[in-house]
Amino acid sequence: MMSTTLQLSDPFGTVAYREVGQGEPLILIHGVGMQSAAWEPQIEVQSRTHRVIALDMPGHGGSDQLPDGAELPDYVAWLHSAVEGLKLRSVNLAGHSMGALISGGYTVMHPEKVTRVALLNGVYCRTAQARAAVEARAAEIREGAFDLDTPLNRWFGDSPTDRAARQQVSAWLSAVDPAGYAAAYSAFAKGDATYADGFADIACPLLALTGEDDPNSTPEMARAMAETARNGRTVVLQGHRHMVNLTDPQAVNAALRDWLQTPATRKETA
Repeated sequence: MMSTTLQLSDPFGTVAYREVGQGEPLILIHGVGMQSAAWEPQIEVQSRTHRVIALDMPGHGGSDQLPDGAELPDYVAWLHSAVEGLKLRSVNLAGHSMGALISGGYTVMHPEKVTRVALLNGVYCRTAQARAAVEARAAEIREGAFDLDTPLNRWFGDSPTDRAARQQVSAWLSAVDPAGYAAAYSAFAKGDATYADGFADIACPLLALTGEDDPNSTPEMARAMAETARNGRTVVLQGHRHMVNLTDPQAVNAALRDWLQTPATRKETA
């Protein structure tokens, strides 16, 4: 599947994306260090019933980086520019990890644009200890330190499926632009509570899905997001960690299919 680029409004530059299928739009946003190709198992299945648009996050894949110092609200504004540039009246929105932070923030800020939102391996209101650890990693990355094995060991187990997915993810992490990676990770480190107060106002169907053994995007976080939203549902995949869309694509696709079939109720704005 070929990647396409679209010029966005200033200061967002160009966004690269993969598009296939017809029907209601489903936008997919990956996590830090990944690219739109990481959604391949979901693109293949969900495009049978939906118009799937998988975006490269700023500074990743073929998308331009955001200006220096960008924080989570800037990534949310980037997404809004992409939705407007694609001339989409409303969207189903699914994000993984950093993509989940962007998706949740976008749903809080633009409820009239979101039909349904799915947050895969999202973070939500970290403990003080967890926040300090991730901010320390962000500072190291900004200084140029990049330890490939640390995230991979955290994200994957030792099953044959995990080992195969780890090899592909390792290739994506190795190819990512260091500046884009550092910028996105800094926003990720500081963004876990940015839009948390707005989750109680999310009226559309919200799916919060994570792996039972994900130490950073925990089942407790997923349950808190789903319970805070008005129409939330939690799915926890037993025996899986952070990259569930690659290590258990069948279960993830089944959960997304159920979510996409949930009757839509979203908050309209004047």
